[in-house]
Amino acid sequence: MTRICFVRHGETDWNIELRLQGQMDLALNATGEAQARAVGCHFVGSTATALYSSDLLRARQTAQPISEALHLPIILLQALRERHFGRCEGMTLEEISLQYEEDARAIESHDPDFASPGGGESRRQHQMRVLDCIEHLVQEHEGQTIVVVTHGGALDVIYRRARQLPLEAPRDYPIPNAGINWIGIDGDQWSIESWGDDAHLG
Repeated sequence: MTRICFVRHGETDWNIELRLQGQMDLALNATGEAQARAVGCHFVGSTATALYSSDLLRARQTAQPISEALHLPIILLQALRERHFGRCEGMTLEEISLQYEEDARAIESHDPDFASPGGGESRRQHQMRVLDCIEHLVQEHEGQTIVVVTHGGALDVIYRRARQLPLEAPRDYPIPNAGINWIGIDGDQWSIESWGDDAHLG
């Protein structure tokens, strides 16, 4: 059994404004910085074999206090980035509906194969990227415990894999900023040990 603790990055201003951040390289806001420190405190006294993070700034900032608590370097991976939303990055859903009807319909219907123009990834492409990355990490750390700092979209992919939910199904589970999520992986079997834990944030 390989155990992975997945941590979502702390809050950004765009989280508050409900803007699609995608691969825009945004920093944590003051609340997010406090959340990152709280996550770091949560890991004091814990042990893990390795610490991985998306290379985007908001994830790196969240990973830094964890690195200090675990006494582990942060290994940055582009494959752990948020989904790329193409021309819709930086926009709210309301703004998208007014400007790009095709994108708005795809978002509303959870279309798994629509990729927004401008370099966007489809939900299925994003899913494949994230799961390929996690499978590689499991091979590298079989039977070990590791920590991975990533994004809401990646965590959505991971939850669906563990629960065998289709991409078209609406999201009805929490993915809080700086939330802690434990997954056990034994071969093809993924099990959720805990999900959306934010008790450490007070």
